[in-house]
Parts: sequence; structure tokens; C-alpha cells
Amino acid sequence: MSEKKIKHLEMIEADITRMASNSFKLKSWSVTLVTGVFALSIKDNKLVYPFIAYIPVVFFWILDTYYLKLERQYRNLFDDVREMDENNINFSMKILLKHNTKKTTFINCFFSSTEVWFYFPCAVFITVVLVLLIVLEK
Repeated sequence: MSEKKIKHLEMIEADITRMASNSFKLKSWSVTLVTGVFALSIKDNKLVYPFIAYIPVVFFWILDTYYLKLERQYRNLFDDVREMDENNINFSMKILLKHNTKKTTFINCFFSSTEVWFYFPCAVFITVVLVLLIVLEK
């Protein structure tokens, strides 16, 4: 493998790593904000706060889905460059139409196991806390 191809693959790999890192940070922020909203809810004893806790979960789920979509598209670009003839290496980082597959659609990424197994339990947890607060308030 040529030095040119290796450098190009390293550039793409760095972007893939950055997307995965962003995803981890979004999940951390989501948990932090939901926890903060619940802390305010307990402190102020207001029923509206648990409803507000849904906002960061939905917002970060959508944003995390976007980064997963990009990560998958860059993985497809990586595969293209890996199979590319060394003379055609141009260091392009552009995502092309051919890098969009069924696996990279927004809806497929939104319902991927990594997203659903994190954000759906968060939403369920908020719902359980909300129901408990309503029941305990009566």
C-alpha cells in the first residue's frame, strides 16, 4: 500500500474517530442535563420539570443520529479509498451519493441499536419518574 493511500485512510479514520467521540459526548451531556432537571424538580417540587427532561433526550438523540449517519458515510468513504487504485488518490474527504446506503439513512441511524438502547431507556426513566411524581402528589 502506498504512503499516499495510507495518509488518506488515516485522515478518514481521524474523522470517524471524531464522530464516535462526539456521540459519546452527546450521551454524557444528555445524562447530565436530565439529572440536572431532576435535581431542580426535587428542589423546587415542580411537576413541569420532568416534562422538560424530555427535551434534551430528544434533541441529543437527533444530534447523535446525525453523527452516527456521518460516521457510517465516512466508513463507506474509507472502504472506497481502501479499494481505490493508488494513482487515483486525491485526498478528497467529500461524501458522495454512493456513500449513502440504506444503513446511512437518518431513520436507520435513529433506530440503530446504539441509539435506541441508550435514549429509549432514558425516556422510559423520565416517564416512570413523572408517573411517580404525579401519583405521589395526589
